[in-house]
Amino acid sequence: MYNAEGKTLNYNDCSSELTEMKIEVEWLREPDATALQSSLRDLDSAYKNFFRRVKNGEKPGFPKFKRKRDSRKSYKSKRVGGNIAVLDNHVKLPKLGLVKAAISKQVQGRILNATVSQSPSGKYYVSICCTEAEIEHYPTTAAMVGLDMGLTDLVITSNDTIYPNHKHIRKSEKKLAKAQRQLSRKQKGSANRNKARIRVAKIHEHVSNQRRDAIHKMTTQTIKDNDIICIEDLNVKGMVRNRKLAKSISDASWGEIKRQLEYKSEWHGRILLQVDRFFPSSQLCGCGYRNSDIKDLGVRIWVCPQCETLNNRDINAANNILKEGLRLLEV
Repeated sequence: MYNAEGKTLNYNDCSSELTEMKIEVEWLREPDATALQSSLRDLDSAYKNFFRRVKNGEKPGFPKFKRKRDSRKSYKSKRVGGNIAVLDNHVKLPKLGLVKAAISKQVQGRILNATVSQSPSGKYYVSICCTEAEIEHYPTTAAMVGLDMGLTDLVITSNDTIYPNHKHIRKSEKKLAKAQRQLSRKQKGSANRNKARIRVAKIHEHVSNQRRDAIHKMTTQTIKDNDIICIEDLNVKGMVRNRKLAKSISDASWGEIKRQLEYKSEWHGRILLQVDRFFPSSQLCGCGYRNSDIKDLGVRIWVCPQCETLNNRDINAANNILKEGLRLLEV
């Protein structure tokens, strides 16, 4: 239709066709109706994003078909009446009824929808989306902090707190390499290959859980202790193009740290300030002198030629990020 008339099918058009197809195709009546509608809405959003990117000259990213062998599978059901509910040790889902589950958090507010997903390791999860939920805010502290993200240490704060970089992927590399070798030797399509694939997926999942747990603890503590948080607006996507540092940067998950700080700041009424990525935080001394020679990442300590102060590269950078963030706040 687009090639012939320059038009596309929107959500309403697809939804009407789906209703007609259900009369002829029996298996379309088996799944939850709202799950099929959610897929159509996702498809509509994917096409809108595609044409928006084409119009703006960005990388388009044409919508792709879902495949059975996709690493992560999911579907979303909308709550209609009481078809979605969370009980003590069960979750009620449309068409499935009561499903036994380990409830990690009690539901607050009014349920809108539920997303059922399957991880590559074969585990199933249900995410409940709610509205009208009250979030208990942390008490104000009148404290402020600057954060410098690094690779030797994950995060260094302006109050001299250092969060170590555990380098989870590096610690699991040998185990992961062994599991991947075993997977490569299995015959494609065999049951043993699927078992080997799950072993590899479980290692990746364990590393991901370790990393996410450490970042959640760090960001929550930072939000809890400070009213104003200043960070650098790092171009992570561009930085991972450095082949020597790509694995270390990805393992540090700077983008995830920024994402968590953003939504947790909004939740608890904190102020998150982002300093320009080109701000020379590592090169500035407290006296105002800029040492342009500090470019090598191996230089961790340097002496200011002007005031002869001994500067720790990371702590000094965190202090400068805090100062610049507060300056931007005043402006």
